[in-house]
Amino acid sequence: MKVCVFGAGAVGGSLATRLLAAGKDDIALVARGPHLQAMQRRGLVLRSGGTELKAEVPVATDDPSTLPPQDLVLVTLKAHAVPGAAAAIARLLAPGGSAVFMLNGIPWWWNHGRPGPVGTLPLLDPEGALWREVGPERTIGCVIYCPCDLVEPGVVVHAGTNHFILGEPDGSNSVRLVQAVEMLRRAGIDGRTSTDLRRDMFGKLVANASGNTLAALTRLDLGALAADPALCDQMMAVMHEVLAVAAALGWDLRDEVDVPAIARRGKPGQRPSMLQDVLQGRPIEVEALFGQVHAFAHQTGVPVPTMDAVLPLLRGLDRALRTAATSPVAPGR
Repeated sequence: MKVCVFGAGAVGGSLATRLLAAGKDDIALVARGPHLQAMQRRGLVLRSGGTELKAEVPVATDDPSTLPPQDLVLVTLKAHAVPGAAAAIARLLAPGGSAVFMLNGIPWWWNHGRPGPVGTLPLLDPEGALWREVGPERTIGCVIYCPCDLVEPGVVVHAGTNHFILGEPDGSNSVRLVQAVEMLRRAGIDGRTSTDLRRDMFGKLVANASGNTLAALTRLDLGALAADPALCDQMMAVMHEVLAVAAALGWDLRDEVDVPAIARRGKPGQRPSMLQDVLQGRPIEVEALFGQVHAFAHQTGVPVPTMDAVLPLLRGLDRALRTAATSPVAPGR
């Protein structure tokens, strides 16, 4: 298959290294900046479980229009960057091709393939570009369990679990879904299928909406959050609220999730993706990980007082990061 990893950063770089090293499919990468330059010069390095995997990168570009049509586009951008890439992703897809959105949190295509509201989610696809250009009918969803960190250009460190749950928006076990999972497995990647991916998304969001966000706000890793009783209580409060929202939407996980165990399992040095972004001065995935769940809560009448308090702080932090990234550097004294 012709496969493009669109946004080959931390998670995308991990996937790309394994896919390229396996040599089973025709792999192209879309990236930018020093990371792209490093991959073009030296290839990719993935450090995981005490081993180091290296792969040459024959095709990598920051201009996706130079690539031929692709059978699969694995979109591994941060959620807030995806709408701006909608037209480029759409142009990459071959007739019959699919885009696998490997995103954190609630995805823009949420309303497709299920009863209820139709159309895109404005918090995640503000201008409707993804719904219009890519189309939810050409979309496969994914829940990622692959903690990675881009420690330097061309070098990714992976620690912990390593599996990807793929699912159709309508819950079907389609041919294209099976083919996408088989492509991952050919590279030794633990690809799995799901007939209820939204349930799987909420299962991960319980931890992500709490640990990611509080780590970003405090700049503490998950180990430090777990060791602080007051912050641990705040994480658990967010978790309980996310579970209540999920239940109101039809996915009741409250008897399946051990909230205290999740809140206390963080290890020193464990930096979730939102904390990595804050430390690098990058925008954060506020709406996908938190804002859209908060919107669901208000739509369904679920009280979420902790989320009510935290969301404005996250949006303020994101605004500050974006402002700093575009402001000219003041001269030194």
